Amino acid sequence: MGLPAKVVDTATVTSLPAMFFEQAERLADRNFLWAKRDGSYRPLTWNEVAQQIKALATGLRNAGVQPGERVIIVSENRPEFLIADLAVISIGAVAVPTYTTNTAVNHLHIIQNSGAKIIIVSTPGLAKSVIAAATEAEHKVSIYVVDHPENVMASSVDTRPWADLFEGDDHPVPAEIASLKRDDLCCLIYTSGTGGMPKGVMLTHGNILCNCYGALGVLETLGIGDEVFLSFLPLSHAYEHTGGQFFPISMGAEIYYAERVETLPANLVEARPTIMTAVPRLYESMRLRILQGLKRQSNFRRKLFDLAYRLGAKRYETPHAMTLWDKLLDFFAEKLVRKAVRERFGGRLKAMVAG
Repeated sequence: MGLPAKVVDTATVTSLPAMFFEQAERLADRNFLWAKRDGSYRPLTWNEVAQQIKALATGLRNAGVQPGERVIIVSENRPEFLIADLAVISIGAVAVPTYTTNTAVNHLHIIQNSGAKIIIVSTPGLAKSVIAAATEAEHKVSIYVVDHPENVMASSVDTRPWADLFEGDDHPVPAEIASLKRDDLCCLIYTSGTGGMPKGVMLTHGNILCNCYGALGVLETLGIGDEVFLSFLPLSHAYEHTGGQFFPISMGAEIYYAERVETLPANLVEARPTIMTAVPRLYESMRLRILQGLKRQSNFRRKLFDLAYRLGAKRYETPHAMTLWDKLLDFFAEKLVRKAVRERFGGRLKAMVAG
């Protein structure tokens, strides 16, 4: 396929970190990651993220992380998740993203099963169950806490600030990236949908890159431009891990992190995404909210909405069957109905991916 200038050829690139640093060099000072701080979305550029990844990769290496070793990440969707994820796999280690809803029992199972000796945790609240699990682990575990590590209760577990992993400036791109191959293991995703304890699914760089390649082929018909993603499904799940993180990287897209599910309607308006990944249940919920709101409208408005829906379906499914009268009515339906609905999703949405 002919690729736009800022889209990485995921059919040939050798690894996920190689893909990221190719994009960071190309896009440099363009905005990349957006997260809420002090009530407003604030950006990090590709360069800023790259510098943090390189610094953290150096810190993890200095902390004793070797290629092939596992590092657990327990975090909500936020820039630090992506930074930790890419830093881990950039030095040839294996990322183990886990659910923030895990119990201490689940965490202990994953610690034991993966053999991870280092865990990165985003908040003191999430650290509680992780520390409880690490206390019972058969091997020594070190925990690095991102936010307010001073608020973590003292325990027998080695707990440190994540800032301890960042020392100095101007770190080089990790040398290990040059030797990474597509069939190298990059992450363990512990499933939530099977019976018994979660099972670690082994995913290679090539597994994820192939998914990115396939997704691009589907979306290419819509035209690839300056895309914006809104990430809110758990990044510890393979679906969002690929569709909401690595796929946007492959396209040179911006990523906004939703605060939580409850703020999603407001975050949609703020982020104005062009593409979002979700599950069918969320789309059903959104549709239900629109229909419930419609019940409070006049009979004329309800009929106008129904007309906009029917003409939109006809234009999409059988465009050749649109009469001149249909096209005229469709024009007014676009102005009077669809524009208002579209604005509730930010006004730029062109693809809603379900999986």
